[in-house]
Amino acid sequence: MGGHGALIMALKNPGRYASVSAFAPIVNPSQVPWGKKAFTAYLGADESAWHSWDSCALMQASRPEDAVPTLIDQGDNDPFLAGQLQPAVLAEVARQKAWPLTLRIQPGYDHSYYFIASFIEDHLRFHAQHLFG
Repeated sequence: MGGHGALIMALKNPGRYASVSAFAPIVNPSQVPWGKKAFTAYLGADESAWHSWDSCALMQASRPEDAVPTLIDQGDNDPFLAGQLQPAVLAEVARQKAWPLTLRIQPGYDHSYYFIASFIEDHLRFHAQHLFG
């Protein structure tokens, strides 16, 4: 939930962050099994309440001035990629909204510590660039 949480914080609090990044986040939880199960347990069965905790829905509802530079890294060998995480869905919403999203699909990486350790420096540099200009 770390990547999902980072995206939600930035999307729900426009103007408070200079940038946001995530590793292999679930981006459209209201539409995938993991998210539906969690949202039902935490938020109840009313699916309309789920949208305020769904990155795709929040980005779709955003205003142009809300956009914050976003970096997402995703391994192409992640077993959760197709069925749960679905970063391409967020990338399409970002394209439609002209949201500054960089989605990097990393060949050969999965959903492990090694994946994060391999690219964390890029994320720190990304944030430094947007924080310090």
